[in-house]
Amino acid sequence: MAISKKAYKAELHTLQIALVESQARLIAQGRKVLILFEGRDTAGKDGSIKRVTEYMAPRHTRVISLPKPSDRELSQWYFQRYVAHLPAAGEIVIFNRSWYNRAGVEVVMGFSSLEEQSDFIRDVPAFEAMLTEAGIVPIKIWLDISKEEQARRLEARVEDPLKHFKTSPLDGEAQKRWHAYTEARDSMLLRSHSTHAPWLIVATDNKKQARLNVMRHLVERLAVRNLSVDTRAIDPDIAFMFEPEALIDGRMAR
Repeated sequence: MAISKKAYKAELHTLQIALVESQARLIAQGRKVLILFEGRDTAGKDGSIKRVTEYMAPRHTRVISLPKPSDRELSQWYFQRYVAHLPAAGEIVIFNRSWYNRAGVEVVMGFSSLEEQSDFIRDVPAFEAMLTEAGIVPIKIWLDISKEEQARRLEARVEDPLKHFKTSPLDGEAQKRWHAYTEARDSMLLRSHSTHAPWLIVATDNKKQARLNVMRHLVERLAVRNLSVDTRAIDPDIAFMFEPEALIDGRMAR
């Protein structure tokens, strides 16, 4: 559903106030928050992260987007280079793509072995359980986009000189290997969704609605009481907690 520019800006402002106030309380309480943004290319990870972090405390907020692993990192325990960036007390760490690369692009493009992929999907629920036991709040968000909208955004990237750094040699594979990415996504969600680290699914064909619902969810998950502003619950037509039925009932892109 479309939203006017005025209504979008008004709610965005309210949600940013809620997030700033929530973070202030988290810092005072020494809480540790970890947010994972995952999704297909062009699904809106960068835009969502920008709105979430725009007014947050720079010293207590880190956005991590790791490059291709070095030869040394390839020889390490898979989770090792991610562990180095986990939040300390009072910090919010956001991964713009995370360890779930091993369940997505690495599966589709063959960047890791079948054994490595199998080990990962077996181990990731236990790894995330250890994070929660260590007092880290994991918030996992899958940004879902339709094939048609992805094609439109990929074309727009090529034509816009200001989006030069958003282009990638893998962009051309996103559409060619759409069904392979769909299969990898489905398997990942089914095997890594858990009560201690659940997935939120957000439809992103409408960027503005997607961003607002991401931020509504974060305010809800941070669960700070007595904020100076009131925020809405997520719109179930845009965002919902993952359940297997969503893979076949039309709520997710195929």
